[in-house]
Amino acid sequence: MKLRLLSADDTLAEIKRLYYQTTRATIQEDLTKALDLLKSMANEEERERAAVYMDGLAQMRSDWAERHERKRKRSKDRTGR
Repeated sequence: MKLRLLSADDTLAEIKRLYYQTTRATIQEDLTKALDLLKSMANEEERERAAVYMDGLAQMRSDWAERHERKRKRSKDRTGR
């Protein structure tokens, strides 16, 4: 994936957009894009501004994966397999 050069504010805005628009179906791709954007930020101060959105994306991925695993386990328990 090739990233175009964005200002720090534009990069943060794109990470925020990914955070607010992600879905269960797109979370892994969106988190990967957000990580690439985070890596492109010039310094720690800029990355700190994005940290809350990155944490949120990671938490959503974890929650959705956990929920999926519980559903899979319940389904498996019902079928007896």
